[in-house]
Amino acid sequence: MSELQIGYAAMLEQFAPAEAVELSAYAEEHGFSGVMAADHFQPWVPAQGESSFVWSVLAAIGERTKGDMGPGVTAPTFRWHPAMVAQASATLASMYPGRHWLGLGSGEALNEHIVGGYWPEAPERINRMFEAIEIISKLFTASIAGKDVKHSGQFFKLESTRLWTMPEVAPEILVATAGPVTAKRAGRHADGLITVGAPLEKISMLFGKFDDGAREAGKDPSTMPKVLQLHMSWAETDEEAMANALHEWPNGGMKFPKGDIRSPFEFEQMAKLVRPEDFEGRMIISADPDDHRAYIQKFVDLGFDKIYLHNVGRNQRQWIDVFGRDVLPKLAR
Repeated sequence: MSELQIGYAAMLEQFAPAEAVELSAYAEEHGFSGVMAADHFQPWVPAQGESSFVWSVLAAIGERTKGDMGPGVTAPTFRWHPAMVAQASATLASMYPGRHWLGLGSGEALNEHIVGGYWPEAPERINRMFEAIEIISKLFTASIAGKDVKHSGQFFKLESTRLWTMPEVAPEILVATAGPVTAKRAGRHADGLITVGAPLEKISMLFGKFDDGAREAGKDPSTMPKVLQLHMSWAETDEEAMANALHEWPNGGMKFPKGDIRSPFEFEQMAKLVRPEDFEGRMIISADPDDHRAYIQKFVDLGFDKIYLHNVGRNQRQWIDVFGRDVLPKLAR
């Protein structure tokens, strides 16, 4: 079993890129290991206020830190052709060998509709993602071997080419997984999985399906990374922690699928309906660091290898100080 890593989730939806880089470096200085950042074209709600280009920010984070880093996640299917995502990932992995992983998801209209293409229902989005994974994997494998590769599939074409900048070892491909069918397919076709905080029994089910898929493909699931992103709200008082959640991260209290919503301003209207009780079971909100430690430990015990933490408030440095001192050292396998 690999060593437990607790990383920092740099929220490019909330913080300008230079500040996100500074916070990532500050987090590493205080015991966090690694950085995850999402590929968003827009924030969830206007109050978050930012949405910078993830690949530029990750490169800067690579210069300022020593830990792992990757997009958690990018969709290689609508704004991007899979070959472009493969090139971006291979370049980052060449610059920072052994530190970069590639997190992939099926996308959300919030970010993907901007190119004006057709926005399909979820099953097609998932099928597109797995075809994209096939292309990216083929490009990685062929490029390491010094060969060209091509592809003609249901959704994508790739004419004969290779990645001319390619590290000796391909980045691990981690797939965002929230349902049993996707989890099993991810086990077959990817190197690991990424998910977000959810009831423990649901995550156990996802792990089981992922492991089944991995074994069907002749892989050992115990060697494949299982990665978690956890949203939380910590502040000096419970009231401030709740106010931060309601203002900065109301999407965390929305108990419905959000993949078809196109505008931060639409989310802003929906956010008016979010109440404090809507966060129950979805996000921990507390001023007590030990409440957070106990909550995170449950996911550690479930078997995650890497957990990236996102405190939803603007009080990032204060939170990093407190968690680096009072929470991270007490987490253990």
